Amino acid sequence: MQYIVYWCTEVSNKFPKIAIGIGAISNVFVEKENEKIRELKKAAYSEVKAKYNVEKLKDNPVIRAYRDFYWKLDIDPTKTRPSGEALLRRVLHGNELPTISTAVDAYNLASMRTMIPISGFDREKLSPPFNIRFAKDGEEFTGIGMNTPITLTSKMLVLADSKHVLCIYPHRDAERTKITEKTKNILIVGYGAPEITPQQLKEAVEMALAYIKMVSGGEIGMVKVFSAAP
Repeated sequence: MQYIVYWCTEVSNKFPKIAIGIGAISNVFVEKENEKIRELKKAAYSEVKAKYNVEKLKDNPVIRAYRDFYWKLDIDPTKTRPSGEALLRRVLHGNELPTISTAVDAYNLASMRTMIPISGFDREKLSPPFNIRFAKDGEEFTGIGMNTPITLTSKMLVLADSKHVLCIYPHRDAERTKITEKTKNILIVGYGAPEITPQQLKEAVEMALAYIKMVSGGEIGMVKVFSAAP
Protein backbone atom coordinates (compact mmCIF):
# COMPACT_ATOMS: atom_id res chain seq x y z
CA MET A 1 0.00 0.00 0.00
CA GLN A 2 1.21 3.50 -0.84
CA TYR A 3 1.14 6.02 1.98
CA ILE A 4 0.83 9.72 1.20
CA VAL A 5 0.96 12.61 3.66
CA TYR A 6 -0.66 15.95 2.87
CA TRP A 7 0.21 19.09 4.80
CA CYS A 8 -2.45 21.75 5.13
CA THR A 9 -1.30 25.15 3.86
CA GLU A 10 -1.64 26.73 7.29
CA VAL A 11 0.78 24.20 8.79
CA SER A 12 3.33 24.29 5.96
CA ASN A 13 3.32 28.11 6.00
CA LYS A 14 3.81 28.25 9.76
CA PHE A 15 6.32 25.38 10.02
CA PRO A 16 8.00 24.99 6.59
CA LYS A 17 10.96 23.08 8.06
CA ILE A 18 8.89 20.35 9.71
CA ALA A 19 8.71 16.74 8.45
CA ILE A 20 7.50 13.32 9.58
CA GLY A 21 8.91 9.85 8.98
CA ILE A 22 6.70 6.86 8.16
CA GLY A 23 7.61 3.18 8.05
CA ALA A 24 5.75 -0.11 7.69
CA ILE A 25 6.26 -3.63 8.97
CA SER A 26 4.08 -6.61 8.07
CA ASN A 27 3.24 -10.05 9.48
CA VAL A 28 4.28 -9.36 13.06
CA PHE A 29 3.43 -11.56 16.03
CA VAL A 30 2.61 -9.28 18.96
CA GLU A 31 2.82 -10.71 22.48
CA LYS A 32 2.39 -9.17 25.91
CA GLU A 33 6.07 -9.78 26.67
CA ASN A 34 8.92 -12.14 25.80
CA GLU A 35 12.57 -12.68 26.63
CA LYS A 36 13.73 -10.71 23.58
CA ILE A 37 12.01 -7.49 24.66
CA ARG A 38 13.27 -7.93 28.22
CA GLU A 39 16.84 -8.22 26.94
CA LEU A 40 16.38 -5.26 24.60
CA LYS A 41 15.05 -3.10 27.43
CA LYS A 42 17.94 -4.03 29.70
CA ALA A 43 20.51 -3.06 27.05
CA ALA A 44 18.72 0.20 26.13
CA TYR A 45 18.35 1.25 29.77
CA SER A 46 22.06 0.69 30.42
CA GLU A 47 23.00 2.68 27.33
CA VAL A 48 20.94 5.79 28.09
CA LYS A 49 21.86 5.80 31.79
CA ALA A 50 25.54 5.84 30.81
CA LYS A 51 25.01 8.52 28.16
CA TYR A 52 22.63 11.09 29.68
CA ASN A 53 22.29 13.12 32.85
CA VAL A 54 18.69 13.98 33.74
CA GLU A 55 19.72 17.41 35.09
CA LYS A 56 21.28 18.39 31.75
CA LEU A 57 18.59 16.88 29.55
CA LYS A 58 16.83 20.18 28.89
CA ASP A 59 19.98 21.41 27.10
CA ASN A 60 20.08 18.49 24.65
CA PRO A 61 19.47 19.90 21.13
CA VAL A 62 16.78 17.32 20.30
CA ILE A 63 14.92 17.95 23.57
CA ARG A 64 15.33 21.69 23.02
CA ALA A 65 13.89 21.45 19.49
CA TYR A 66 10.70 19.74 20.69
CA ARG A 67 10.30 22.01 23.69
CA ASP A 68 10.59 25.10 21.47
CA PHE A 69 8.08 23.57 19.07
CA TYR A 70 5.65 22.82 21.90
CA TRP A 71 5.69 26.44 23.05
CA LYS A 72 4.78 27.49 19.49
CA LEU A 73 1.81 25.10 19.70
CA ASP A 74 0.73 26.65 23.03
CA ILE A 75 1.69 23.48 24.90
CA ASP A 76 3.77 23.81 28.08
CA PRO A 77 6.50 21.15 27.60
CA THR A 78 7.27 21.08 31.33
CA LYS A 79 3.71 19.86 31.98
CA THR A 80 3.00 17.87 28.80
CA ARG A 81 6.40 16.51 27.86
CA PRO A 82 7.29 15.38 24.34
CA SER A 83 6.95 11.58 24.47
CA GLY A 84 10.59 10.81 23.68
CA GLU A 85 11.75 13.05 26.52
CA ALA A 86 9.12 11.66 28.90
CA LEU A 87 10.24 8.07 28.25
CA LEU A 88 13.92 8.96 28.66
CA ARG A 89 13.31 10.89 31.88
CA ARG A 90 11.39 7.96 33.31
CA VAL A 91 14.34 5.64 32.83
CA LEU A 92 16.93 8.18 34.02
CA HIS A 93 14.90 8.55 37.22
CA GLY A 94 15.35 4.82 37.80
CA ASN A 95 12.00 3.56 36.58
CA GLU A 96 11.21 1.11 33.79
CA LEU A 97 8.99 1.81 30.81
CA PRO A 98 5.45 0.40 30.97
CA THR A 99 4.97 -3.14 29.66
CA ILE A 100 2.27 -2.80 26.99
CA SER A 101 3.20 -5.32 24.30
CA THR A 102 6.34 -6.42 22.53
CA ALA A 103 5.72 -4.16 19.52
CA VAL A 104 4.70 -1.06 21.48
CA ASP A 105 7.50 -1.49 23.99
CA ALA A 106 9.95 -1.86 21.08
CA TYR A 107 9.05 1.43 19.41
CA ASN A 108 8.96 3.15 22.80
CA LEU A 109 12.58 2.08 23.29
CA ALA A 110 13.45 3.62 19.92
CA SER A 111 11.68 6.82 20.96
CA MET A 112 13.54 6.84 24.28
CA ARG A 113 16.92 6.34 22.59
CA THR A 114 16.43 8.91 19.82
CA MET A 115 14.18 11.32 21.81
CA ILE A 116 11.96 11.47 18.69
CA PRO A 117 8.22 11.09 19.46
CA ILE A 118 6.99 7.90 17.77
CA SER A 119 3.52 6.43 17.21
CA GLY A 120 2.58 2.93 16.17
CA PHE A 121 -0.75 2.17 14.48
CA ASP A 122 -2.58 -0.98 13.42
CA ARG A 123 -2.51 -0.56 9.62
CA GLU A 124 -5.79 -2.42 9.14
CA LYS A 125 -7.57 0.30 11.12
CA LEU A 126 -6.21 3.19 9.05
CA SER A 127 -7.86 4.98 6.12
CA PRO A 128 -5.10 6.78 4.18
CA PRO A 129 -4.16 9.26 2.86
CA PHE A 130 -2.91 11.15 5.91
CA ASN A 131 -3.23 14.83 6.69
CA ILE A 132 -1.30 17.01 9.08
CA ARG A 133 -3.55 19.90 9.93
CA PHE A 134 -4.94 21.96 12.75
CA ALA A 135 -7.99 20.41 14.40
CA LYS A 136 -11.44 21.79 13.81
CA ASP A 137 -13.04 23.50 16.80
CA GLY A 138 -15.34 20.97 18.44
CA GLU A 139 -13.76 17.93 16.77
CA GLU A 140 -13.75 14.99 19.18
CA PHE A 141 -10.84 12.69 19.94
CA THR A 142 -10.55 9.62 22.15
CA GLY A 143 -6.96 8.91 23.13
CA ILE A 144 -5.55 5.62 24.36
CA GLY A 145 -6.96 4.86 27.80
CA MET A 146 -9.62 7.59 27.68
CA ASN A 147 -13.14 6.67 28.78
CA THR A 148 -14.70 9.72 27.14
CA PRO A 149 -13.57 11.83 24.17
CA ILE A 150 -12.04 15.27 24.53
CA THR A 151 -12.98 18.26 22.40
CA LEU A 152 -10.19 19.62 20.23
CA THR A 153 -9.55 23.25 19.37
CA SER A 154 -8.17 24.89 16.25
CA LYS A 155 -4.84 25.50 18.01
CA MET A 156 -4.13 21.76 18.18
CA LEU A 157 -1.95 20.20 15.50
CA VAL A 158 -3.12 16.70 14.54
CA LEU A 159 -2.30 13.77 12.31
CA ALA A 160 -5.50 12.47 10.70
CA ASP A 161 -6.49 9.95 8.06
CA SER A 162 -9.49 10.38 5.77
CA LYS A 163 -11.91 9.51 8.58
CA HIS A 164 -10.46 10.23 12.03
CA VAL A 165 -7.81 12.06 14.03
CA LEU A 166 -5.01 9.57 14.71
CA CYS A 167 -2.83 11.61 17.02
CA ILE A 168 -2.64 14.97 18.74
CA TYR A 169 0.75 15.93 17.33
CA PRO A 170 2.97 14.59 18.75
CA HIS A 171 1.98 13.28 22.16
CA ARG A 172 -1.33 11.35 22.27
CA ASP A 173 -2.51 8.54 20.01
CA ALA A 174 -6.07 7.44 19.29
CA GLU A 175 -7.63 4.46 21.04
CA ARG A 176 -9.30 3.07 17.92
CA THR A 177 -6.07 2.57 15.92
CA LYS A 178 -3.77 1.32 18.70
CA ILE A 179 -1.66 -1.81 18.36
CA THR A 180 -3.03 -4.90 20.12
CA GLU A 181 -1.97 -8.53 20.34
CA LYS A 182 -4.22 -9.16 17.31
CA THR A 183 -2.31 -6.64 15.16
CA LYS A 184 -0.43 -8.12 12.20
CA ASN A 185 0.61 -5.05 10.21
CA ILE A 186 2.02 -1.88 11.77
CA LEU A 187 2.61 1.68 10.62
CA ILE A 188 5.27 3.63 12.52
CA VAL A 189 5.27 7.45 12.52
CA GLY A 190 8.16 9.58 13.76
CA TYR A 191 7.10 13.18 14.42
CA GLY A 192 9.44 15.99 13.52
CA ALA A 193 9.93 19.53 14.78
CA PRO A 194 11.40 22.49 12.86
CA GLU A 195 14.99 21.81 13.98
CA ILE A 196 14.88 18.02 13.54
CA THR A 197 16.45 16.79 10.29
CA PRO A 198 14.88 14.30 7.87
CA GLN A 199 17.82 11.99 8.56
CA GLN A 200 17.07 11.98 12.30
CA LEU A 201 13.45 11.04 11.57
CA LYS A 202 14.46 8.31 9.12
CA GLU A 203 16.90 6.80 11.62
CA ALA A 204 14.32 6.87 14.44
CA VAL A 205 11.71 5.10 12.28
CA GLU A 206 14.29 2.56 11.10
CA MET A 207 15.30 1.85 14.68
CA ALA A 208 11.67 1.37 15.73
CA LEU A 209 11.06 -1.07 12.86
CA ALA A 210 14.27 -2.98 13.58
CA TYR A 211 13.34 -3.31 17.25
CA ILE A 212 9.83 -4.53 16.39
CA LYS A 213 11.29 -7.11 14.00
CA MET A 214 13.73 -8.21 16.69
CA VAL A 215 11.01 -8.91 19.28
CA SER A 216 7.89 -9.59 17.16
CA GLY A 217 9.22 -10.76 13.80
CA GLY A 218 7.78 -9.47 10.54
CA GLU A 219 9.04 -7.99 7.29
CA ILE A 220 10.10 -4.36 7.14
CA GLY A 221 8.69 -2.42 4.19
CA MET A 222 8.85 1.20 3.15
CA VAL A 223 10.50 4.00 5.12
CA LYS A 224 9.91 7.52 3.86
CA VAL A 225 10.17 11.09 5.15
CA PHE A 226 7.49 13.61 4.16
CA SER A 227 8.39 17.29 4.44
CA ALA A 228 6.02 20.22 4.83
CA ALA A 229 8.09 22.21 2.37
CA PRO A 230 7.04 21.72 -1.27
